[in-house]
Amino acid sequence: MSIVRPLPAIRYRTDEGHVDLSTRLAPPYDVLDAEGKRRLLERDPDNFVKIDLPVVPAKAAGPPEVYAACRDQLQRWLRDGVMVRDTQPAFYVYHQRFTHGGREYTRKKFFARLRLEPFGSGSVFPHERTFGGPKEDRLALTQATRANLSPIFGLYEDARNEVSSLLEAGLPERPLARGSMDGVESLLWSVTDARRVEAVAELLRPRSIYIADGHHRYGTGLMYRDWLVKTSGPLPDEHPANYVLAVLCAMEDPGLLILPTHRVLPGVRIPPAEFTTAGQIEAAPLSAPRDPESVVAALAGYGPQAIAWFDGTSGEYCVLRPRAADLLDPIATDHSPAWRRLALAFLHAFVLDCIVRPKVLRGDEATIHYIKTASEAVDEARQTAGAAFLLQPTTMEELRAVCSAGDLMPQKSTFFWPKLASGLVINPLE
Repeated sequence: MSIVRPLPAIRYRTDEGHVDLSTRLAPPYDVLDAEGKRRLLERDPDNFVKIDLPVVPAKAAGPPEVYAACRDQLQRWLRDGVMVRDTQPAFYVYHQRFTHGGREYTRKKFFARLRLEPFGSGSVFPHERTFGGPKEDRLALTQATRANLSPIFGLYEDARNEVSSLLEAGLPERPLARGSMDGVESLLWSVTDARRVEAVAELLRPRSIYIADGHHRYGTGLMYRDWLVKTSGPLPDEHPANYVLAVLCAMEDPGLLILPTHRVLPGVRIPPAEFTTAGQIEAAPLSAPRDPESVVAALAGYGPQAIAWFDGTSGEYCVLRPRAADLLDPIATDHSPAWRRLALAFLHAFVLDCIVRPKVLRGDEATIHYIKTASEAVDEARQTAGAAFLLQPTTMEELRAVCSAGDLMPQKSTFFWPKLASGLVINPLE
């Protein structure tokens, strides 16, 4: 069962005269470089990045003094009233308003503490395979500040919208805090009513939580809890370190937008005949598309398993799809039928593993660059005389089917946009 609890958040002080945190919010630490950090602090020296990104890039642990400085800065903000610690535990309702493709969206979520458990041992699951990454930096930061500075992003099923309806009922028009960053408006409210809080917790108890983003932060939470037990002894059952800060969103939320992540093979020229020689792939040339984004939009007309290939040398596009939907059934027997019907599975398990690697690269592994936009992927393929594979967005139905089968989506299969803003809520672990 999934256990969620309210928390007495540490957050930037807001009052009737000042609820706008636009200058203090930051993107997630793992998308920032040194220049991005400098610009944020130049705009506001109290920007959240000051404590959330002590080492750039955040890949390996820095010297102990940088984490001690983050701890001291957080304590200074609390002492000086820049930040406050709420005295009453709450679920914090979090809206993101944004525009994409000419449409306006509102993604509705809430901050809570989520009970930690090893993956696969209960109700919390990763939703896709992830690249291994060092957690030493995040662990050192958590040990120094005794807080979760950044949340994980979790999904749960709620076709009847029960959780959000409970949380949204009676929210005041004026939010507790708001802020705009990169064209996305964030709004925050607190829900402290004990009956509503407990009702939400009960609704989520029998439901699984799938981590959409923040797998490494979740792993850091487990490491911190184990470190604390080792250094201080067994923890009381409701100790905050048994939980991790999470933003939770229904899979059915209309604002939950999934974008694709495209693939580029720099310097790799693939003869078109390699795709069609075996007779298992149908290739359909695309004539003079207006732009790469229009190619991605056109893929839906070719079916859910269709992908686009762009040749950076000739400038030609081609749609590729399996002639039989069950092409991967005899190949990927260790995966579920839902996984074997994914366009990304067709790309990796057949196009790359059965054609490109053995026939074009002579058995070598392909170097793959993961690119967020189709235009950038095509530009890189042109510049490197390589190949780009453009993908349709993964649908929530596909994600749900794969997760329900106990399987994992391929790496970089989902890009949940926009990213969560950092600096709205801190979870104290003491």
